[in-house]
Amino acid sequence: MEEIITAVIPVVIIGIICAAVLVTASKLMAVKEDERFPEIRECLPGANCGACGFAGCDGYAKALCDDEDTPINLCVPGGDGVSESLSKLLGKEFAAAQKQTAAVHCSGDCTKTQDKVEYKGMESCKAAKLLYGGKGDCTYGCIGLGDCAAVCPEHAIMVIDGVARVNKSACTGCGICAKTCPNHIISLVPANARVTVMCSSKDKGAVTRKLCSAGCIGCKKCEKTCPNGAVIVKDNLAVTDYSKCMECDGAVCAENCPVGCLTINFQ
Repeated sequence: MEEIITAVIPVVIIGIICAAVLVTASKLMAVKEDERFPEIRECLPGANCGACGFAGCDGYAKALCDDEDTPINLCVPGGDGVSESLSKLLGKEFAAAQKQTAAVHCSGDCTKTQDKVEYKGMESCKAAKLLYGGKGDCTYGCIGLGDCAAVCPEHAIMVIDGVARVNKSACTGCGICAKTCPNHIISLVPANARVTVMCSSKDKGAVTRKLCSAGCIGCKKCEKTCPNGAVIVKDNLAVTDYSKCMECDGAVCAENCPVGCLTINFQ
């Protein structure tokens, strides 16, 4: 028995010493969490969509704790309700949420373009893109197999005539569809944007026109006629500066587009 006790005592002593070292290390090396973090996190909806520009709701909450300059109105799905809650909690001035909606930058439906191959495979845009860039003539356009519609939490997207279309009244602007689209033709735009460029092709005008009758040909008529300089042609494609476009009372650029790839968004 004495031999057993003699063997056990050193093990017990070593265990106590190790425990003491671990406890001391945990206290000295502990990363202190801002006491406000749980309350801030509670204000956020938990969508983890990344529309705020951070890695989910936890990332946004941490940024609000660490940086006083982080805006409180970046949560698109939460809207003004979240902004108001954060305003009260953090003692900041209320700022209205930046309402956004998804926009599909493609007009190439089955009446304006055609398929170059008969695709038989997984009903997935991501899978179809691996085959010659997709089944359509235009490799920049909507593949139309509905990956975006499948991930939309609000069921705000439908594929109509081969092109994804957004129900703006149902869209919360979470941006999940934009991250899912393998051709990157979906973006978040201000909900009150006056004009949207419905094309993503960067081919030269003659090539685009041959592949799709509604594609941007880079003629720069929109750029030349826009009174506020809100539209420029870059890489053969019209691009809109929405901060300037929203100040325009008319839609001169859309009215002068010879192919109709700029559409007026009626509010």
